Amino acid sequence: LDWDQIFEGATWFHWTGITPAISQGAAEACLEAVRAARKHGLTVSSDLNYRAKLWKWGKGAGEVMSELVELCDVAIGNEEDAEKVFGIRAIGADVTAGKVSADQYRIVCEKLHERFPSLKTIAITLRGSLSASHNTWSAILWKNGQLLNTPTYELAPIVDRVGGGDSFMGGLIYGLLTYADDPQKALNFAVAASALKHTIFGDFNLVSLKEVEQLMGGDASGRVSR
Repeated sequence: LDWDQIFEGATWFHWTGITPAISQGAAEACLEAVRAARKHGLTVSSDLNYRAKLWKWGKGAGEVMSELVELCDVAIGNEEDAEKVFGIRAIGADVTAGKVSADQYRIVCEKLHERFPSLKTIAITLRGSLSASHNTWSAILWKNGQLLNTPTYELAPIVDRVGGGDSFMGGLIYGLLTYADDPQKALNFAVAASALKHTIFGDFNLVSLKEVEQLMGGDASGRVSR
């Protein structure tokens, strides 16, 4: 692969933990891409995205992901990814009882940064599962020692939760680029965008910028504008 050509004009490279889980070849290609992105001065982000059923080709997630994440600037995960991949868990959290809070996950962010010093920005989505169709949804962002959190959204009923994490990551990348001097606004944008995704069937977030900004502003009424 001609990484010079691929990364020409690029500023950001994102990869997900699903890619190195697929096969040894995919893991090696992902590492090559991350190293090339660093060489070209791109911001590198990762979604830890642990999928136990995919890690069947020989090496474990912790071993493979460690080499990749140590080259990243930004990482996100859900409330369980850091524990499943690196053994870093939030004390006292119980996702099945809907008991997840920002303070419980501060230590997770701090330990991830301690293990991977290149990580300057870490975000974790917090899903409390009250039932299959009723979840709570919020997120935290740790940036250079500062912890930010968001309002908690009540998602009920959920239309489709598939793509919730991807829409959060896409929203966060957009937010960090658009609101570079306001990480709180970037985080609020990401969690609002991903909350809206839960109201849409399929894995693609079919929402407009205006709709996300409206929810960020506190309008969750769902009223139709005519």
